[in-house]
Amino acid sequence: MFKINRIRISGFRRLQEMDLPMKTFMVLIGANGVGKTTLLDAFSMLSASASGKLNSTLSGFGGIGNLLTRGRCSEISFFVDMDIPGHRPLEYELHLEPKGTGYSISRETLSQTREGYDEPFKHIDSSDGDIRYYGTEEKSFVRPDWEHSPLETSLSQIPKMYRQPEELRRILATTTQYHVLDVSARAPVKMPQSMKPAVLPGPDGEDLVPYLYTLRESDRDRYDAVIDSLRAAFPDLEDLGFPPVAAGMLAMTWKDRQFGKPMYMNELSEGTLRFLWLVSLLQSPDLSSITMIDEPEVSLHPELLSLLAETMREASKRTQLIVATHSDGLIRFLNPEEVVVMDIDEQGGAVATWADSLDVEKWLAEYSLDEIWRMGRIGGRS
Repeated sequence: MFKINRIRISGFRRLQEMDLPMKTFMVLIGANGVGKTTLLDAFSMLSASASGKLNSTLSGFGGIGNLLTRGRCSEISFFVDMDIPGHRPLEYELHLEPKGTGYSISRETLSQTREGYDEPFKHIDSSDGDIRYYGTEEKSFVRPDWEHSPLETSLSQIPKMYRQPEELRRILATTTQYHVLDVSARAPVKMPQSMKPAVLPGPDGEDLVPYLYTLRESDRDRYDAVIDSLRAAFPDLEDLGFPPVAAGMLAMTWKDRQFGKPMYMNELSEGTLRFLWLVSLLQSPDLSSITMIDEPEVSLHPELLSLLAETMREASKRTQLIVATHSDGLIRFLNPEEVVVMDIDEQGGAVATWADSLDVEKWLAEYSLDEIWRMGRIGGRS
């Protein structure tokens, strides 16, 4: 599996200067306001840059002026590199600057250092509106002969590249961020849903019913894994049902052995709904290459957190999983090499440090990781 190996961010809110090695499973911990969600948002920006949605995403954040580190930075920059087995990493760099009431893409490169060559090979080399990319048919640098939008990156617009650059484009473009599931009275997860092909439950649970029904009919082993996880958390669960309620519409029911009649989704507790959604999401064989989840612990009973940690760890074999949490209960079931401690430096900028680099072994002999965190031995506290 190709994966992002490192990310560097500067000028993005609290992330004034951050350089973070990436792993396949990383859980961000820290007090409120230390940059955990900001780091997830930075990945969402990179995703937008690769999918042609940079302008709309920046507008959704209120414009570049709302994102620049207050009074300290004149641009936002991103850098990621992707492991290429047997070769040097592929590197992507993007710089954004304020311009009038909007922004400009002042610099964008996609390159790879090669053995025996002084200069890296560049797939994209753009600067201040001068757009150049390597044409795979021309075998040389060319400039666009079509309408190239100055508000979107070359990464999202240039024609098909070689395999590894295309893989980086795909990985970034498909990055998905999930927030706390809406479980209000009229939330999609509580309603009957259209019977349609679905490979994920949806960020709001809007496709949970067709997704699980399709999984039951076409991938029984994966469906059974979902049910096994739910039974580990709720031993009285017998199975899920999918009764039709109208033409092309299905509901979903929860059959509990303690009751004669199954319960519909709107009758389940918030924690049960959210755990059902999380387990279904993490068991999907079609997770994007990078999956981000913000505060998965909300509404969950502490006893469910060990099951959630193990489910996330298993999912990280199929996706690069980035989780932000405030829950010391969840941290209790993680290993130091899975945890990134986020804190604020003396200048007010966010810093990120892998917990296994903080000499915690001597403390783990007597305390659990969550206790060490609460004691303030690894930072990340207000």
